[in-house]
Amino acid sequence: MGGNEPAKGPDLGQWTEASKIEEGTPLGGQLGGEAVVACRIGAEVVAVGASCTHYGGPLAEGLVVGDTIRCPWHHACFSLRTGEPIAAPATFAIARYRVEREGGRFRVAEKLPEAPAPKAARGPRSVAIVGAGAAGFATAEMLRRHGHDGSLTMVDPDPDASSDRPNLSKDYLAGSAPEEWIPLRGPEWFAEQRIEKVKARAISLDAARKKLAIEGGKVVEAEAIVLATGAIPIRLPVPGGDAKHVFTLRTLADSRRIIGAASGAKRAVVIGASFIGLEVAASLRTRGLEVHVVAPEEVPMERVLGREVGQYVRRVHESHGVVFHLGRTPQSIDAGTVRISDGTMLPADVVVMGVGVRPDLALAESAGLRVDKGIIVDRNLRTSAPGIYAAGDNARFPDPRTGEPIRIEHWVVAERMGQCVARNLLGKDEPFTAVPFFWSNHFELSISYLGYASSFDRIDVNGSIEANDCAIAYRKGGKTLAIATIGKNRERLEAEVAFANNDEGGLRRVVPAGKG
Repeated sequence: MGGNEPAKGPDLGQWTEASKIEEGTPLGGQLGGEAVVACRIGAEVVAVGASCTHYGGPLAEGLVVGDTIRCPWHHACFSLRTGEPIAAPATFAIARYRVEREGGRFRVAEKLPEAPAPKAARGPRSVAIVGAGAAGFATAEMLRRHGHDGSLTMVDPDPDASSDRPNLSKDYLAGSAPEEWIPLRGPEWFAEQRIEKVKARAISLDAARKKLAIEGGKVVEAEAIVLATGAIPIRLPVPGGDAKHVFTLRTLADSRRIIGAASGAKRAVVIGASFIGLEVAASLRTRGLEVHVVAPEEVPMERVLGREVGQYVRRVHESHGVVFHLGRTPQSIDAGTVRISDGTMLPADVVVMGVGVRPDLALAESAGLRVDKGIIVDRNLRTSAPGIYAAGDNARFPDPRTGEPIRIEHWVVAERMGQCVARNLLGKDEPFTAVPFFWSNHFELSISYLGYASSFDRIDVNGSIEANDCAIAYRKGGKTLAIATIGKNRERLEAEVAFANNDEGGLRRVVPAGKG
């Protein structure tokens, strides 16, 4: 997960020329052994802590935009004036420091008390959130942070739903992330924030009355309801696919079960060469298992990342001993083997299906909400029923760049949708315009992806894929739809700003045409 950025660089407690702070670029340094960054907001100089509160990313390598600073690792965004985490994945504030000025010089003084978040003037008296994962948790956290003091209820049968899901297929599954990294907040936080957690499934919704029927006979009513039901992992209908040693991965309990099965096991078969499937393959290989990947495509991830990147990802996995069976599908699963479509019998003590998910729409359908490959929402994430919102993997929303209805299964997107819903519940009338972002780890290789491209007709590369130092643009009809990076964190942050501003010229400065 990372840790606090080590203190290094100049002592910012000494007088320093303000001209050393470049526009848009933090100046890293230290104060009393703590890492600090100084930043410009126009002619003003401000100072904040240098470690992102998500995974400890180095904000000295981040990007200053207006009065905000963005983390180079996973794009968390903080207010430079208050330290508040404005945009997920961070949900804890960064420290602020008093700055003294003398002519063209500055120096950083003592740490300031944590600034209170802005308090909303209005909001519903009661809110019920169905789903306590990324979107549901982010909704609740933002509501309380911004002063909502009404009744707040979260309904989810999974007691561990508010967990750091990206870690479940990465470091946690690989054995390098301790248990304490996983909860987004502990039980005491929910109690302190007066959030009632109903650990049961919502089975029906009366949209007109905003009334939820819960398993066991409980009924929850609220002035506003947020559907953050997420998605359900797909389990292929092959003989033996429901055996005890066959797993899908969505929850903390799923990850724990896979870890338990892998303990003492020798061989694993991963079905699917998706991002989740290959992250699982890398994690199980790191644990020392022999790992085989079975998938119908010829090149892993080609549909999303293109052929060249997909082939490189395969080579990285193969260099670590992962064996691929591409252009193949599973035909049956027995106690110790998986039979695939070319007749090969693969020994398997553990089988993991990583073949995608489907949105959980049962509650929305029971309520008669508009549904089409997801819960249809408007730009403010409102469903077809007044007072009911949807956020996360289940919601299909208008792409702010193209107007195309899209549904995105990214952790950070789900969190930011939840934050947007919270702000709208508190009267902001805020459209959801966040640029989609995700990251995927494969041994030493980390790929980040920004934007959304359902298809593309051109790929341009700036840098070297083999050297793990490149930015790749996915374009269609001359327009940049997405950018993937290996390394080049600064360039990706600049691309995020360009996407947000619909600045095609800025995107082409990051990845010029004709380089692919």
